[in-house]
Amino acid sequence: MTDEVLGRRRFLHGAALGAVGLAGVASLGGVIEASSSAAAGKSPGTAVTAKPVRQWAMVIDLRYCNGCKLCTAGCQAAHDLHADQTWIEVFEMQNAAGEKYFMPRPCMMCEDPPCVPVCPVSANFRTEEGLVLVDQNRCVGTRICMNSCPYQARYFNWSAPRPVPRQPFPQEPSWPVPQVEGTVGKCIFCAAMLPSGQLPECVTRCPMGVIYLGDLTSDVAVNGMGNTVKLSKFLEENDAVKFKESYGTHPRVFYIPGHGQDLDADATGS
Repeated sequence: MTDEVLGRRRFLHGAALGAVGLAGVASLGGVIEASSSAAAGKSPGTAVTAKPVRQWAMVIDLRYCNGCKLCTAGCQAAHDLHADQTWIEVFEMQNAAGEKYFMPRPCMMCEDPPCVPVCPVSANFRTEEGLVLVDQNRCVGTRICMNSCPYQARYFNWSAPRPVPRQPFPQEPSWPVPQVEGTVGKCIFCAAMLPSGQLPECVTRCPMGVIYLGDLTSDVAVNGMGNTVKLSKFLEENDAVKFKESYGTHPRVFYIPGHGQDLDADATGS
């Protein structure tokens, strides 16, 4: 990608933020509500007897990731994490032709998570909305789940947490702030923020609009620049793939390639 294209994308991003402002950050709830109502043949805002259960997913468009790592920095700042506590990490990769590209890696939120059944104290669990979380009040730090994760998406809390300011949510698996020393931590898709329509920190902090949060139920995805797409169409038209799909974990994170890479064969990073 040329410097001219990158510069134009940065300009468009700035203009989009100026026009959308905070409404763009909080737009997910309204977009999904409208889409769900339309799918049910109802007008937005019409009362329904049973709201469909959202099924969270993420799309990462590798064509536009420039490796700035602002998604990581924003996530760590928002959750008061130490430098070695990375919920989303950006790897520098090479495709078969030796060409460099960047790959953000959050938790894959697997539909068949190998980390869940191996925990001897049932500290790992999967919610009805498809999020894999860790109950750090139950975790005893065996690290068996870390060894079972093929994506290296977990870490061990070796250090005591730093003092944190008053948090917007209670300390629980959907908002494990501060982290608990002697336990395992990982990305949570900012689970506590989702019910109020807020996008995860990594989504809003990406200046290139690379990361989308999606809902498989309403078939909608939104990025931090306010771009809204029909999820299934977006994935199909851009030949989306999953990382290490042959492992049979059925990840809820989709990648849109653009550099000739094979994510089932590529290493985790260099």
